[in-house]
Amino acid sequence: MKHIRSILSLACLATLAATAGAQQGFRSGGGITDIMRTGPRLAPPAARPAAPAAPVQRAAEFIVALVNSEPITNTEVLTRVQRLIQENPDAERVPRPELARLVLERLISERAQLQLAKETGIKVDEIAVDQAEQTVARQNQLTLPELRQRVAAEGISQQAFRNDLRDQLMLTRLRGREVDSKVKVSDAEADQFLQDQRNSGGKGDPSMLNLNLAQLLVAVPENATEAQVAQAQQKAQGLAQRARSGEDFAKLVQTSSDAPDRANGGALGMRTADRYPPLFVEAVQSTAVGGIVGPVRSGAGFHVVKVIAKEQIGSADAVVTQTHARHILLQNDPKRTTEQAVAQLAEFKRRIEASGGTVDFASLARDNSQDGSAKDGGDLGWARPGMFVPEFEEAMNRLAPGQISDPVVSRFGVHLIQVLERRNVKPSQDEQREAARAVLRDQRTEEAFNTWAQEVRARAYVEFRDPPQS
Repeated sequence: MKHIRSILSLACLATLAATAGAQQGFRSGGGITDIMRTGPRLAPPAARPAAPAAPVQRAAEFIVALVNSEPITNTEVLTRVQRLIQENPDAERVPRPELARLVLERLISERAQLQLAKETGIKVDEIAVDQAEQTVARQNQLTLPELRQRVAAEGISQQAFRNDLRDQLMLTRLRGREVDSKVKVSDAEADQFLQDQRNSGGKGDPSMLNLNLAQLLVAVPENATEAQVAQAQQKAQGLAQRARSGEDFAKLVQTSSDAPDRANGGALGMRTADRYPPLFVEAVQSTAVGGIVGPVRSGAGFHVVKVIAKEQIGSADAVVTQTHARHILLQNDPKRTTEQAVAQLAEFKRRIEASGGTVDFASLARDNSQDGSAKDGGDLGWARPGMFVPEFEEAMNRLAPGQISDPVVSRFGVHLIQVLERRNVKPSQDEQREAARAVLRDQRTEEAFNTWAQEVRARAYVEFRDPPQS
């Protein structure tokens, strides 16, 4: 794996001047039933493995800039430059002084935003950071100890990694509050976007392409020898050939996959293409439904991928996977810490599972949930992909019908989630319009965020000192 890609990942060179990632808020009103998605999307494993990165070479330590009297040091800039090069090899084509200048500007922008977040009372507790770290591990198909080993191998201390996670969560919450609610998309604009997608001949916005993929993973151990890599590749090739020869893919996954989703046949669920790892999307680009691709290599190992469904939203045969879930929400409260909320919801889960049906989730939701859905027993109704914030949706998608999650921390509080059922349906015109609205809102929010970020940067007092030096 080139680099542990997470919510601390650097943006590409084109967006160095401002943090990318437009977000959406939820509509105001009586509760948080509309837990609309917001926040960064955790990225997939890198497409090619690489040796662990060497720590930044020691250089003279000095202050390169002050942002409202808070220093940015030479080491901070050099560390970020190295991480950028690890994740974007093309960055090496940029002269190092210019690259350092761009990175310094990004750090200044981030520092000004973090200061604003702190001034306005935004906080991220340890449990939220724990959850973000676990999500990074899952999306890189690593255990938590493996993730920490990989981070250490890249020369990043555990505390620095967690601090980066905390900062990015703070920035996400700030953006959600300051930018998202100001972006609007009309019905006419959504309808026109849908029409444009239908006229695109399948070459429209990837956010409007639905994919349902299944994967079989043959894992490659950390620090694997060439012989171990070759053995894993040979095994994956054999399994791919068996799948192409007609063997049941789900059964192959259940008996041979090293991925945590093997119990359900490796199915990853119907979602828009931009919510899949780019590695998978590129691999299946020209593959028909039912086709087998791979093995393709990632930092986790070798993947064999099956295309279960592929369709453009808005087309006559479009189908989307909807989830019917309910939840109990304990909001952030000065009288109750996040740790106490997590403990209370964990106790609710234990009571439900130990009761043999005598303790009812819906009753606990009605009596305890601090959400508008409480009166309905926490029922959130049928939800399409992308309706909920990423941490909520990611936890929900890992549940089989009937299962209850562990407590999930979001910026709205702590949730206990139960999936009731799933279905594949053709979306209604209103649902198609809402999907189009979400894509357009994402695009416009990114533009609005860039403008807002420039305004925050302009208001900050910045004093440049000596330029960064290697």
